[in-house]
Amino acid sequence: MSARIRTIAKLLEAARYRHDLYTTFSDCMEAMAISMANAVDLTQREEREARYLKIVGRYDRQTIDTWPQILAEVALALEESPTDILGAVFGMLELHNADRGQFFTPFEVCRLMAGVLIGNGGDARGIIEQSGFVTVQEPACGAGAMVIALAEALRDTGINYQQHMHVTAIDVDPRAAHMAFVQFSLLHIPATVIVGNSLTLETREYWFTPAHILGGWSRKLAASAAAAPEASVPVAPVATPGVPTQPVPAERPLLQLSLF
Repeated sequence: MSARIRTIAKLLEAARYRHDLYTTFSDCMEAMAISMANAVDLTQREEREARYLKIVGRYDRQTIDTWPQILAEVALALEESPTDILGAVFGMLELHNADRGQFFTPFEVCRLMAGVLIGNGGDARGIIEQSGFVTVQEPACGAGAMVIALAEALRDTGINYQQHMHVTAIDVDPRAAHMAFVQFSLLHIPATVIVGNSLTLETREYWFTPAHILGGWSRKLAASAAAAPEASVPVAPVATPGVPTQPVPAERPLLQLSLF
């Protein structure tokens, strides 16, 4: 196990005797997600800033000071070896809820699956030549392990996933969605991360990664949807007030899967 994963776990556990570890982990993930989102997503900035202040107001300075250290360790760990760092920390701290069917797929399994799906990259290149990019739809993303593995598999075949892949990732658990958003943001993966239920099509939060916003992906997806309106579907019919539902070009998705 990575030394950085152990360091992250140690930093989180330092607050165990002052705060509930599960709640602290969740709040830390949300605070990190907000700090990244608010740098680029101006439409939701005011509401999220208020949420951020509410979160940090529950903690002492000693605990809050560890959160930037945790984010730095996550960034360095992903730089060294792109993998599901936060999922590994979550499992190491035994915070997952098996009784509710909550499991995080081991990254090596995700890597194997991604390698099988991508192969030599021929299919992906064909889609990119025709459409300019491939789309990935992940209805139960967890911390984003499968998406990270897929991005790495594309990179291994010489495809720049930061320019030629867009992800729509959904999870019913907010902390999982926040974990995925943080990791996707640090890896500069263009993505829309949704807190919602893929089965009922209910949505509660939309998180657009910096790569999505800075890369103009709302425009790209809308243009693709307009080119094939019969194949374009909204992410969900029940949208968060004030947050536009993003169309997902469904005519040629590279991948639609669910973690197990």
